[in-house]
Amino acid sequence: MSRVGKSPVALNGAEVKLSDDFITVKGALGTISQRLNALVKVVVDGGFLKFEPVGESREANAMSGTMRAIVANMVHGATKGFERKLTLVGVGYRAQAQGDKLNLSLGFSHPVVHQMPEGVKAETPSQTEIVIKGIDKQKVGQVAAEVRGYRPPEPYKGKGVRYADEVVILKETKKK
Repeated sequence: MSRVGKSPVALNGAEVKLSDDFITVKGALGTISQRLNALVKVVVDGGFLKFEPVGESREANAMSGTMRAIVANMVHGATKGFERKLTLVGVGYRAQAQGDKLNLSLGFSHPVVHQMPEGVKAETPSQTEIVIKGIDKQKVGQVAAEVRGYRPPEPYKGKGVRYADEVVILKETKKK
C-alpha cells in the first residue's frame, strides 16, 4: 500500500459526503467535490478519512495515495483556502484587480486582461504584487501559472512576472 495512502486525513471541522463515485467536502470557505477513482475505497472513521486500495494491484496502491493527497488538499482548501503570491519586476509593470478580471501592464503594446475562473479571486495589495486565492489548489496554481506565463522572468535582468518565493538566477552579460 502507498505510504501516503496509509495516513488518514483529519477533517478539521469539514463535512464530507460520500456518494457512489463522488466525494464532496464542505468547509467554512466553500464546497468542493471530486470524482472518486474506482480503485480506491474511502472510509469515514470518526473525524478521519481512510483510503484503501481495491485489490492488490500497483495501480490501486498508487491511486490510493493520489486520492488521499487530493482529498487532503480539498479539506485544507475548504477550511483554510490556498493562495499564491506573484510579484511583477520591471519598469512600468503594473497589476490591478477589478472584480473577476486582472488587468496587467507588462510592457506590451496592449494591456493584458486575465479572466478569473469561478472560485478563484485575485487581489493586488500593491501595483507590483498579486495574490491569487481560492479553495481549489489546482485552479489557484493553474491561474498563477497562466498569469506568470504572460511574461516569465527573463534570465538577464530578471524582469517579468515571478512567484514571490521564486529565485531567478541571472546570467552574466557580455563583456567588452
